[in-house]
Amino acid sequence: MGDLFEEDPALTCLSLAHWPFERERLERLKPEWKDLVIRFLASSEGQALERFLRDQVLASQRIYPPQPLRLLELLGPSETQVVILGQDPYHGLGQAEGLAFSVAKGVRMPPSLLNIFKELERDLKLPRPQTFDASLMPWVDRGVFLLNHVLSVQEAQAASHLGQGWERLTDAILNLLVLAPGPRVFMLWGSQAQKQFDALVSLQSQEEQERADRLVLRANHPSPLSANRGETPFIGCGHFSKAQAWLSTQGGGISWALTHP
Repeated sequence: MGDLFEEDPALTCLSLAHWPFERERLERLKPEWKDLVIRFLASSEGQALERFLRDQVLASQRIYPPQPLRLLELLGPSETQVVILGQDPYHGLGQAEGLAFSVAKGVRMPPSLLNIFKELERDLKLPRPQTFDASLMPWVDRGVFLLNHVLSVQEAQAASHLGQGWERLTDAILNLLVLAPGPRVFMLWGSQAQKQFDALVSLQSQEEQERADRLVLRANHPSPLSANRGETPFIGCGHFSKAQAWLSTQGGGISWALTHP
């Protein structure tokens, strides 16, 4: 997949002219996600979310990213080796590209993403990418599902779309990934990701909770406010090498490099 904005560099925010919830756009979703999303959009919460987003756009609010469901076009459950949970999209101009923690090409990497690359460098000796070339799209191409808890945000207003309905959809997405046959690694960075995952897993049978084809890794969020703190600091967690080693024992494998071989 190419750069999100290469067809129209000006199209960096949600637009009624390119509405992501129209049937034509929904047909692009991976088959496993399409029915799930359509059912959500037909529900009262889904309809309320779509009205909220339309009202925001009509009120000339800048909403990011332009395609909140982009990840569901790129990667299905059967293709997913690693799940990384984020919170909500970056809220600066041109940053959010529909993938948790990732920024579009040509955008300076935010502090949380810089810390991710610092840990990757420490853990696997992989060099950090250039400051303005830090898209995580190569990870997605290899089966890394970068899911935010909330899929849209108002410009300059972090967590502004919390509680508007996205949570029901992302819980359903995560639940499908938890239940789908593995092997699969879940990287839970920060309390929000851990609470979301634990709430879903707690509803499963004991046998399902103890599945051998699932590896769960926990650490603090990579934000500068928490990356070096607590009992499980992000810097030093070793999640990248642990995921790599475990997947190799399961007959899989993952490369964390941002360059294609």
